[in-house]
Amino acid sequence: MESNHRLSILVIHGPNLNLLGQREPGIYGSVTLSDINESLKSEAKSLGVKITTMQSNHEGDLVNAIQSALGSCDGLLINAGAYTHTSVAIRDAISAVNLPTVEVHLSNIYRRESFRHHSYIAPVAIGQISGFGDRSYILGLHALTHYIKQMEKSG
Repeated sequence: MESNHRLSILVIHGPNLNLLGQREPGIYGSVTLSDINESLKSEAKSLGVKITTMQSNHEGDLVNAIQSALGSCDGLLINAGAYTHTSVAIRDAISAVNLPTVEVHLSNIYRRESFRHHSYIAPVAIGQISGFGDRSYILGLHALTHYIKQMEKSG
C-alpha cells in the first residue's frame, strides 16, 4: 500500500440504530444516528481518513455491505446491534473479507441481559469497544485507524 494512500473505513450500523435518540434513552442516550455519523465524519477528517456510513435493519444488507468493502476499504467499524449476538452470517462475512474490524456498542453489553454477553463478531474482530455511548464509535475509529497505520508500517 502506498504511503500517500488515504485510509478508507466503512462504518456499519445494524438494526434499530436508526431509532437512536428515541429508542430507550436510558440505555442509549439522546444522541441520534445522524449525530454519530457527523461526529465520525469530523473525527475522520482530523485523522485524514475517509469514512462511508451505512445502516440497515436487514441482515443480508449488512452482509452485502461487508462483502462490498473488499477491495474498496481498509477496515470496518461495526455496531451490528442485536445481530452481534445472533448472526453467524455477519461473522462469516467479516472473516471472509479479512479486513481489520472493530466492533462497537453504545452500552456495555456485559452489564446487560445475559444473551447480550456473547458476540459472534468478537472472535473475528481486532477489538471491541462498548459502554461509552456515542464515544464508543470515536474510540473505535481511533483504534482501527491506529491499527491499520501500524500494519502498513510493518509491511
